[in-house]
Amino acid sequence: MSRIGQQPIPVGDGVTVTVAANNVVTAKGPKGELMVPVDPDLTVKVEDGEVLVERPTEQQRHRSMHGLYRSLIDNAVIGVTEGYKKQLEVIGVGYRAEVNNGVLELALGFSHPIYFLPPDDISITTESARGKNPIITIEGIDKQMVGQVAAKIRALRPPEPYKGKGVRYVGEYVRRKAGKTAAR
Repeated sequence: MSRIGQQPIPVGDGVTVTVAANNVVTAKGPKGELMVPVDPDLTVKVEDGEVLVERPTEQQRHRSMHGLYRSLIDNAVIGVTEGYKKQLEVIGVGYRAEVNNGVLELALGFSHPIYFLPPDDISITTESARGKNPIITIEGIDKQMVGQVAAKIRALRPPEPYKGKGVRYVGEYVRRKAGKTAAR
């Protein structure tokens, strides 16, 4: 059984964490501000540069909420100090990715280009060098939002198992299959 909820969350320099009356935890830091609504059964305390989450009983529901909200608050504190980043790699002949006026433009082998407008809190950059696959970098302070945007871009053309073409996370392993000629 995990005891992640009992660990205190360290609050670094330049970060302020406040708990409102309606059990909303607000983390303000150099990169921005995030708010995490916490279940009303749990209590959140800020003491000596640490955030503590406590549960009222040992019920299964309270135990699971304890670890969940502790992780969400920790993600918010890390997000406002360091931020989150995901990188995607575009693999395929003629596949391109570039950012024009804040809009990601992708050529993924379809008959038309794909335009992806990121949410306000997310910044997208691309880098492409001759002879290398284009890399899409997604950055933001909200971990869930960064992961969601990366997953949406990847879903536009997921990597296929025969040639490996498509959009994949940097370092992602794609299991390859043998084609029809291997059966002979």
